[in-house]
Amino acid sequence: MEEQDPGQWKRTVIDASAGAIAGGISRTVTSPLDVIKIRFQVQLEPTTSWALLNGHISRPSKYTGMFQATKDIFREEGLWGFWRGNVPALLMVMPYTAIQFTVLHKLKTFAAGSSKAENHINLSAYLSYVSGALAGCAATVGSYPFDLLRTILASQGEPKVYPTMRSAFVDIISTRGFRGLYAGLSPTLVEIIPYAGLQFGTYDTFKRWTMTINFQVFSFLSVD
Repeated sequence: MEEQDPGQWKRTVIDASAGAIAGGISRTVTSPLDVIKIRFQVQLEPTTSWALLNGHISRPSKYTGMFQATKDIFREEGLWGFWRGNVPALLMVMPYTAIQFTVLHKLKTFAAGSSKAENHINLSAYLSYVSGALAGCAATVGSYPFDLLRTILASQGEPKVYPTMRSAFVDIISTRGFRGLYAGLSPTLVEIIPYAGLQFGTYDTFKRWTMTINFQVFSFLSVD
């Protein structure tokens, strides 16, 4: 394997940093939608009136639609209620992206025997999918506690159970230990393996196809 090219390593760091910043911005912008989604996911009551009309429950859902949920959250919690849990979400997204890109570059460098991006694109589709899946797993493990804290904080309405991220963290550690920060990790990894594998594997595949088509078109035009 060739010696690591400092320029390539610098490019990887820049890509990881740019990805982390972009992920943080997009996560902050879309936080209201994520909060509403989590509220629907964690409420115990059904989200339609069908069961109520058929006598299966004694009270309606708190949230029955996006518009109604938006009004209720704003009325009860104010504007900042839509960004509840955003700090741990940022602490999740930014290291997740940085770890993912760094590990992905390392794995492709190992598989290709070269740190140059033009050699990475020549990897087989199988290695592209495997590298993406492993990078996704590493990023998930590294950032998962913040994902858990984000879900807990975003799911609570008023009155709050945990006023701050620190109070939630301390309570989890004291009641469930360090392993409590990784509750639900197994199904998350089962989800992320095909997701990340398909994401990066498909990206590399289409990139190879595009380069091949562009080369063929350029060759054809050059002959003419």
